[in-house]
Amino acid sequence: MICLGIEGTAHSIGVGIIKDVKGHCHILSNLIKTYKPDKGGIHPREAANHHATYIADLISESVQKADVDFADIDLVSFSQGPGLGPCLRTAATAARALALTIEKPIMGVNHCVAHLEIGRGTVRGCTDPVLLYVSGANTQVIAFAEGKYRVFGETLDIGIGNCLDKFGRAISLEFPCGPKIEELAKKGVRYLPLPYSIKGMDIAFSGLLTAAESYVSKGLSLEDVCYSMQETTFAMLTEVTERAMAHTEKQEVMLGGGVASNKRLREMVETMARDRSAAFFVPSRDVCVDNGAMIAWLGFLMYDSGLRMNIDESIINQRYRTDMVEVSWRG
Repeated sequence: MICLGIEGTAHSIGVGIIKDVKGHCHILSNLIKTYKPDKGGIHPREAANHHATYIADLISESVQKADVDFADIDLVSFSQGPGLGPCLRTAATAARALALTIEKPIMGVNHCVAHLEIGRGTVRGCTDPVLLYVSGANTQVIAFAEGKYRVFGETLDIGIGNCLDKFGRAISLEFPCGPKIEELAKKGVRYLPLPYSIKGMDIAFSGLLTAAESYVSKGLSLEDVCYSMQETTFAMLTEVTERAMAHTEKQEVMLGGGVASNKRLREMVETMARDRSAAFFVPSRDVCVDNGAMIAWLGFLMYDSGLRMNIDESIINQRYRTDMVEVSWRG
């Protein structure tokens, strides 16, 4: 079965085409266009306009790169939520138009669950992990339990990616700021104390962000501040992930989301997993970031399990929680 997926929850519009090969995801094409504001953060309407500009060409290019015809596509899936309303509507409208044009079924999927399933579908040996999902707006610790993907811990205010981007804008870094902060952190030599805010299994970054900006305003080393931010935020994330593994008694941990590309975060979580004699997994970077292939793969899993959606049901849901999804494709 061949499925085309359209991702459009925030700053990226992506189109991916996948094929199921004996229960594993074979990616035929996976193209992404990213909206980068001239200054400040993401403006939802401007991002949606960006997506509308590129979506038709991305679909055509993806089909061509996958070396398939539109008639070969068996299913069209799209990111139904969570995300920015204007961006979600642009992706959903494109998916509806395509599905109706080529007369194929449509499936809306949960963006967060798609991050987890693309890891299970592409990384050999990863079957039942605890997922540390770290992106711009989302920060969650997720695991499968009693028929659903349960959230065992999450941010109480802003996502880790947004935290890094907000700090980056305060020091005049270009968007996206995370990779640039990572490079600065490598040159840091002194740890500066920052708020370590864990509330049970949940975490908060706002106080840490304010304290980091205060250090910069006082003229302290930018490299040391970046180093301290990474060490503190990533330690918080690693701690709640380890607690979730202990609670669920799972022996696999996986990273997902754009911030999963950070090497220091990978080191810390991998060390924790090794100390627990657990397996550590990270998908390739092209499927860690927001992408159409992960949407296509989850759409296939849902459709293959017997779920169906008609056009009238393909409305977006900006607050589509991870634990709202009935996981019919897992036993």
